[in-house]
Amino acid sequence: MTDQAKQFGKVAVLMGGWSAEREVSLKSGDAVLAALKKAGVNAAAIDFKRYDPAQLKGFDRVFNILHGRGGEDGVVQGVLEFMGMPYTGSGVLGSALAMDKIRTKEIWASKQLQTPAFRVVKDVAECLCAIDELGLPVIVKPALEGSSIGISKVVDKADAEAAFKLAEACNSEVLIEAWINGEEYTASIINGRVLPLIRLKTDNQFYDYDAKYLSDTTEYLCPCGLSKEKEEQVAAIAMQAFLAIAGKGWGRIDFMLDADQNAWLIEANTVPGMTDHSLVPMAAKQAGYSFEELVVEILKTSLEEHV
Repeated sequence: MTDQAKQFGKVAVLMGGWSAEREVSLKSGDAVLAALKKAGVNAAAIDFKRYDPAQLKGFDRVFNILHGRGGEDGVVQGVLEFMGMPYTGSGVLGSALAMDKIRTKEIWASKQLQTPAFRVVKDVAECLCAIDELGLPVIVKPALEGSSIGISKVVDKADAEAAFKLAEACNSEVLIEAWINGEEYTASIINGRVLPLIRLKTDNQFYDYDAKYLSDTTEYLCPCGLSKEKEEQVAAIAMQAFLAIAGKGWGRIDFMLDADQNAWLIEANTVPGMTDHSLVPMAAKQAGYSFEELVVEILKTSLEEHV
């Protein structure tokens, strides 16, 4: 038995699930499972089914790589807490808050952490009023989805109805967010450390699903090109943002830098992607971690108590 197997016991890699991000989760899960096994961890894949915690019988802990609702929003975390099963990442509260873009932004604003102005809308008429208040362009997004699913950039009011309906179809509240002109960045966090920042460059209107998972033209700049002082300043803001919503263990904070290099917080992820297009592994590589070392570091977050 390897030292890793002794330390962690039998590990269930939770993947798949039932959210709109199921396919991405399966890809992340396959990559994580292979890396854990290569690192000598006794791990097995579990395509987690709703209402069936019996799937975890015989396991000692969980590496949670379920993306989206059910796996990233506090639901699975609550089940695991009830079972007394250690797991990676944020607890019930942090997971639930981070998944909800509206509550995340409200908390950030209450902490004087800068995030774009927004409105919550219930129909197309409210959507149009929000656009009048915020000014074009805007982003229209569902509050409870990840991977940019259901998100549209609206540059013409004539496109507002279609954007609203796309977001509404995700069965969650819809928010309209002011567009920030600037450059897009992400900060990966693991065990209290912010990894090197990544700047994202895409030919699309924004870093959407296609740019994240399908495009071969998206550019990932790491080092990101900021001065050391500026990167440290923004990294500190990202850590504040993560802790403000009870983030724990590992995660990612996405933000924009405007023309004056002011940081605008966009959203938080508590179970980021781990595919070949994913950002956390890129940042970890720049920080000197192999993929196998990264997944073991994430697994170590399951050794801590959740609060």
